[in-house]
Amino acid sequence: MLQCCPNGARRPEAHPALPVTPGELAEEVAALAELGITSVHLHPRDVTGAEALAGPQIAATVAQLRSVAPGVDIGVSTGAWIQPDTEARIDLLAGWAGLAAGRPDFASVNVHEDGWSRACAALTEAGIGIELGVFHLDAAKLLRDAGLPPSAVRVLVEVQDTDPLASLTELARLLDALAWVNVPLLAHGEEGGAWPVLLEAARSGLDTRIGLEDVLVLPDGSPADGNLDLVRAARELGAHG
Repeated sequence: MLQCCPNGARRPEAHPALPVTPGELAEEVAALAELGITSVHLHPRDVTGAEALAGPQIAATVAQLRSVAPGVDIGVSTGAWIQPDTEARIDLLAGWAGLAAGRPDFASVNVHEDGWSRACAALTEAGIGIELGVFHLDAAKLLRDAGLPPSAVRVLVEVQDTDPLASLTELARLLDALAWVNVPLLAHGEEGGAWPVLLEAARSGLDTRIGLEDVLVLPDGSPADGNLDLVRAARELGAHG
């Protein structure tokens, strides 16, 4: 599977084509669906442009995307930086159970963040799948000790080193530490590590992702026009689905 991550935590000034509002995201996801993308991971925003976890903001974005791209699985972030208060964050996630058409299909939970296992429990209770973000070897150990939550849909192998060669070394170490996992692994890098990790993931038959959240340039270093440009380049490198 090739997933698209169209915006992430980037500010609008990071790229002229960065989709931020529900309308912009809907237009982008509809175009991605036409390219055959079936899964997106995005960061909904409130009316001020800040990342949001509150039910009304999540529902407004997800429902609008689902109306234009019904065949695309929609995932959102639950990053602790969005709501640093752990109790408040978990309460917000628990509230997603009542979102109906605006409920995301899955959400990412970063294993190294405070309260991650409780966040997973809240999402499971709400009927939402979980992408488990593993950023480093300590997080991989935490996940192995705890085991996969029942609603885990995949584990994200999130390579943090942005040096092209070092990113591949980090990827190999993380994959070795996650060899026990019995759900799909999605490997991706960031900035200078994005394209090397994607290429290695494609060669290894792993799921991967691309989008303006992870990188702003094409494999040759030239600026990408936007998410569709990045997806086309990823396909040329062998990432499919």
